[in-house]
Amino acid sequence: MTSVARRWLAASLGTSRWRLAARLVALSTALLLLGAWVSTDHFRSLGTSPGPSTLARMKASPEFTGDHFENAEPTGLMKVGPATTLGQWLLGDEQRSPNCPLPIVTDAAARLSAPPASGLRITWLGHSTTLIEIDGATLLSDPIWSERASPSRWVGPRRFHAPPIALADLPHIDAIIISHEHFDHLDMATVRALAPRGMEFHVPLGIGAHLEGWGVPRAQITEHDWWERAPIVAGVEIVSTPARHFNGRGVPWRIASLWTSWSIVGPKHRVFFSGDTGLTEAFREIARKNGPFDVALLEIGQYHPSWGDIHLGPAGALDAQAMLAATWVFPIHWGTFELGFHAWSEPAETLTVEAERRGVALLTPRPGEAIEPLLAGRGSESEPSARGSGATPWWRTLPPIAPRCP
Repeated sequence: MTSVARRWLAASLGTSRWRLAARLVALSTALLLLGAWVSTDHFRSLGTSPGPSTLARMKASPEFTGDHFENAEPTGLMKVGPATTLGQWLLGDEQRSPNCPLPIVTDAAARLSAPPASGLRITWLGHSTTLIEIDGATLLSDPIWSERASPSRWVGPRRFHAPPIALADLPHIDAIIISHEHFDHLDMATVRALAPRGMEFHVPLGIGAHLEGWGVPRAQITEHDWWERAPIVAGVEIVSTPARHFNGRGVPWRIASLWTSWSIVGPKHRVFFSGDTGLTEAFREIARKNGPFDVALLEIGQYHPSWGDIHLGPAGALDAQAMLAATWVFPIHWGTFELGFHAWSEPAETLTVEAERRGVALLTPRPGEAIEPLLAGRGSESEPSARGSGATPWWRTLPPIAPRCP
């Protein structure tokens, strides 16, 4: 074979390889897009842009600057270098998920069939999902029943445990409150399942478009700016109160929604629900306007020094309790999904140790366990103790606190 022929053959083979590689890349990209399209219900789970009237309200908000919402205090999303954070994510050896089943309380439906004796009862359903019964009103916070905290049914953080109660077994609910649009707090499948029951959805500015896109009638949706109030039933009202967090649902060119905490104010009792937040001086104003609170539901898990401005963590939750002047701390945002770099039970353990040092009263129920704070600690058969199901926190019977599964 001549040198010219050899060069021609080599060039032809090289071109063929590049064409084959290009075709493989194109095919892989097409398959990934198809999978994303199918697993996100044709991208519906990503949500919808707000309409003109809502967008006008968003732009008129005191929290809206330029083309986005801002926190009241200067807030950074990454306080530690990205390389350090990435290294811990990839190389950390923490037991970030339990390796044995969690002790779920499965009789929640039966317990909820009778009204709370004290007028205030809270049932933890995992992560930030709670059922709050207060002075004759029943509210559900940040409901997520899906297997994954993700826009996709196929990929993303999976639950540590099944929902303690089936959606069909929930009692009558007067209102659902949503703190922000992140996937572990606003779940399309759960919203679509609950909407036909006719309950009200109270959400921060900008989230209404997501709900409408998922089939929730506009009449069931109320969008709130901070400090806006709404009556529920029986003299109970809710107040959208400041939080220190951020937003986003994977669509960078869309104007994203506001984030909020909630004050639930009844004739006799008051509850604070933090949603996701970092420590903020607004807690003192919330206490002045809406307190004193019987219980503060405060996020403790899925935190990291990098996110110190936008998540409380255990110590931050106790600092928030002092600012809010709440009698009890009820930890949320832990024990259901792996979204941080710590051992799965570390937030609750750190909270318990530090709360004892500070003299703060805790409510630490198992998933599915209902607690009446005003009865907690009396030792009656019908009511768990201040720590939920006993004097010893339940997670200490499980790894990594215990050496093996019980």
